Amino acid sequence: MKKIILSLIVGIMLIPSNVKADEGMWFLMFLERLNHRDMQKMGLQLTAEEIYSINNHSLKDAIVQFNGGCTAEVISKDGLVLTNHHCGYNAIAELSTSENNLLKNGFWAQNKKEEIKPASLFVRFFVRMDDVSKRILSKVNDKMTEAEREKAVNQEIALIEKENNEGGKYTVSVRPFFQGNEYYYFVYQDYRDVRFVGAPPENLGKFGGDTDNWEWPRHTADFSMFRVYADANGNPAEYSQNNVPLKPKHYLPINIGGVKEGDFAMILGYPGRTNRWMPAGGIEQNVKFAYPAWVEGAKTGMDQMKKYMDQSDDLNLVYASKFAATANYWKNRQGMIDALTKFGTAKSKADQEKKFNKWANKKENKAKYGNVISNINKYYALTNEKTLHDNYLQQLFRTTAFGTISRSLGKQLDNYVKATPAKRAELAPIITEMADGMFKKLYLPAEKDLLAAQLKLYATKSKGYAIAPEVAKIGAANNYDFTKYVNAAIDLSILTSKERVIAFLELPSEAMLENDPLYVLSNDMVSHFNTKSDEIVKAENDFGSSFRLLVEGLRESKIGTIIYPDANSTLRLTYGKVSALPADKRNDAKINNYTTMDGMVKKYKKDDQEFDLPTRLIDMNTARNYGRFVDKDGSMHVNFLTDNDITGGNSGSPVLNGKGELIGLAFDGNIEAMAGDVIFDPKLQRTINVDIRYVLWVIENFSGAKHIVDEMTLVQ
Repeated sequence: MKKIILSLIVGIMLIPSNVKADEGMWFLMFLERLNHRDMQKMGLQLTAEEIYSINNHSLKDAIVQFNGGCTAEVISKDGLVLTNHHCGYNAIAELSTSENNLLKNGFWAQNKKEEIKPASLFVRFFVRMDDVSKRILSKVNDKMTEAEREKAVNQEIALIEKENNEGGKYTVSVRPFFQGNEYYYFVYQDYRDVRFVGAPPENLGKFGGDTDNWEWPRHTADFSMFRVYADANGNPAEYSQNNVPLKPKHYLPINIGGVKEGDFAMILGYPGRTNRWMPAGGIEQNVKFAYPAWVEGAKTGMDQMKKYMDQSDDLNLVYASKFAATANYWKNRQGMIDALTKFGTAKSKADQEKKFNKWANKKENKAKYGNVISNINKYYALTNEKTLHDNYLQQLFRTTAFGTISRSLGKQLDNYVKATPAKRAELAPIITEMADGMFKKLYLPAEKDLLAAQLKLYATKSKGYAIAPEVAKIGAANNYDFTKYVNAAIDLSILTSKERVIAFLELPSEAMLENDPLYVLSNDMVSHFNTKSDEIVKAENDFGSSFRLLVEGLRESKIGTIIYPDANSTLRLTYGKVSALPADKRNDAKINNYTTMDGMVKKYKKDDQEFDLPTRLIDMNTARNYGRFVDKDGSMHVNFLTDNDITGGNSGSPVLNGKGELIGLAFDGNIEAMAGDVIFDPKLQRTINVDIRYVLWVIENFSGAKHIVDEMTLVQ
């Protein structure tokens, strides 16, 4: 570990002066050595030990991963958890009905007995981490294929995870960093009794909708609240009425004094994925092949869902969560295409790779690094068309219920039909429950249109790489109009209703399943998606080792200046400051680093799906009824900007001041900096946050749920 830390410190000394302190997603265990001095200069008042400690409570004990995909923070001594509205969206939609639409109308539990348990929701607390690079890398050598290397690494990972889980008490995850040049293990504790406490109505929590998504200025109350429950001893437990609110090791105090330009801001959270080491060929592939197919496939799915969502509140609830998730990445990927193209990111990477290739082919480096760039470029050239194909097919899988049915419900029925009578008795209730959950979340007429539209798009647009044989056959026989075939297949299939599944369980038939039209179609597509030619398998192997060597060589040669690892859903800290963008006539604020409720009301459009507002909020704004959360300038601040380095997965992350007090809630980035997952731009990249005062105003003043705010520790 000392060697690794030393190399990181040396790396910092070599960083060009134009690299800003706000760039980077940093490991907590290295803060003292790598970041603490810079953070103090910018306004941090905490010690590194107060942020990350194994033996004492610290800031990290208040940060949780929320349901595996977002971040949240504990904000009271009774386990109250704050995250984004869009992070809680699926759970809120699940708990809603057309008669009691919590998503549309909002909800605040009046007491703990009214808090509602969604079917499946968990939070993950971070316990500790450590370096196991030397141990794992001692098990591999340069003569191994990538498959052999992966097998050896996974075997050692399994041992490390078992050694540290304390008999199943903890979840342990070993993750690769710097493209497999380093490895660290992370110990977590999961709590699965998490209950819904409250959220604003959708026209506040999602104000601006898809139009404002990834845009600034924003005026969104993107927050929701939950509570973590535990057994009487504070340990994780399955849902029970006997469980009690968790007493956390640490919870965040909340500062209601407001923020101003230049104030220190740090964010802790679980950023999902960055690709700042991605080669030029990978960026080019994404811009020209992967992302265009993603955008087109997502839009096709959204158009079909929206057609039915507009018909009734019930259908809107069925598809609300899937539509929101699809729309989010649809706009993100288009923004990525635009930003990466505009800033010539692939060319910048290619220029760096030319320098690297020159270094790599020096006599002393050639044996190890000489073929790295050629292998990488060969791989991308070979897989460009397959990437286009795969992204069309992936959007079919993501937006339809039946695209991968052969590997979910179909696989369960296949296991059932081949099982012994005793095993069938064990599987039957599991399959029935699975079917019950699945068919509550779909509407067959919509699914027919979704599948037919996505099949047509896939079959007609993926021309550079052969499509799935069954899809090709059906398309050719129907002039690539899949409507008639899909309607018949869904009408005939045993995989399209709970009743049909139960009937199959009573009279199982292997032949019936194997000849089921949806099962056959799905199996064909999934199998084709996972099939690779020998040439691609060989290229993937060479690419895997070459990409790892590229990252190693860029670090060794100092041609690459990044010293932090890519994000991969592990806890990171990013720090920066409250930072304005250039003046924008769309924003009424005096400085373009915050927005106000006045600006939000100016966007109001009565009965509009994206820009409607509650009459009560408009009246309260007219009366300047802001209570104790008013800014000193007399307005209600809604959202604000910082220059922190975040990405997806940071949604719901706490924005903290130098004392570790909560000042805001991160929820988005600006579309001008959509290239940020690949290359950080300190001039453009911003994090969009909900001002914590607006959060509290919505709860206490607008919603009348002061008892929730009373749980918190407020400081000025």
